[in-house]
Amino acid sequence: MATPPTKTEFLPFTRPSIDEETIAGVAEVLRSGWITSGPQVKAFEARVSEYLGGRPVRAFNSGTCTMEIALRIAGIGPGHEVITTPLSWVATSNVILEVGARPVFVDIDPVTRNIDLDRIEAAITPATRAIIPVDLAGLPVDRDRLYAIARRHHLRVIEDAAQAFGSNWQTRPIGSFGDFVSFSFHPNKNVTTIEGGCLVLNDEREARLAEQYRLQGVVRSGYDGMEVELAGGKFNLTDVAARVGLGQLPRLEAFTARRRELARIYFARFEACRIRELGLQLPVADFANSNWHMFQVVLPEARLAIKRSEIMAQMHAAGIGTGVHYPAIHLFALYRRLGWKEGDFPHAEYAGRNILTLPLFPAMTSADVSRVVDALAAILRQNQR
Repeated sequence: MATPPTKTEFLPFTRPSIDEETIAGVAEVLRSGWITSGPQVKAFEARVSEYLGGRPVRAFNSGTCTMEIALRIAGIGPGHEVITTPLSWVATSNVILEVGARPVFVDIDPVTRNIDLDRIEAAITPATRAIIPVDLAGLPVDRDRLYAIARRHHLRVIEDAAQAFGSNWQTRPIGSFGDFVSFSFHPNKNVTTIEGGCLVLNDEREARLAEQYRLQGVVRSGYDGMEVELAGGKFNLTDVAARVGLGQLPRLEAFTARRRELARIYFARFEACRIRELGLQLPVADFANSNWHMFQVVLPEARLAIKRSEIMAQMHAAGIGTGVHYPAIHLFALYRRLGWKEGDFPHAEYAGRNILTLPLFPAMTSADVSRVVDALAAILRQNQR
């Protein structure tokens, strides 16, 4: 009797790589009886700080609260404006609203898909206090130009480097220099703590403030001393999560190298398929700075007879997961109510309608990449106007 064909395994757009040693380490933490914030969190902060050249680092339960806390430490609140990009996870601008300030969006550069630095200064007003740039897909915003603008206008910078852990700027790791730097360790990031993030700060005064904001504003002294000087939140990372992170950090270099290798294979395979003839926009081929957190393409909207959702459905039917990172923030109902509308930021809106995230994670094979490219190319060719 013939052996039935093996069903092709579904390929998600991302998947964390957690080794058995880390899993065993988590079990040890669970057995220890100390599972909330404790020695593992301190060890994780120390390791990240070491990687970043000794800068103060504090760990949190997300890469969202880190930006909110940076804004609060910087004294930003009602009556202030913060410049940011409309092409990001909505958390980037939500945290500005959370502190009572107003987001001011600046359109993206359609090539890098990051905030267009040429447009920032025109958006600065007397109420502007900070800039939150985003390193989309791990491709860094030009730090030299960014900080030159910030210095010229006396602005704080809160780097939304959620996707950029392991990325570089001119050989220096992102986070090892600059102002506030926020990283995420969500499961879809290059390094994970399951859920979590960290904030890189400038000095110990800011680090102490971050600790207060992290846990209800509490300051302890001695065995029973407790004081509360400000209204903090409940943002602490657990030791269980930190132990996962401690297992991930030694693998960062290998993870990044593999992602860059897979990205190169993507470019080669797309070139072989003559994909540019179909109008598909590929990402910037930066193998020195980007950590290749995601491999994103932009669909040729005007040349297609079907919508992105239908392409995603066909890819899913072929056993391939895709993602959308991200819709344009200013077109969400919350932000429309604040006055933004279609046409305000055309480059971000076009990307928001047409950007497509393809699978990219270290456990993928070159055959996986070929499968993705071949499937997408076939769908695009079959659905030309």
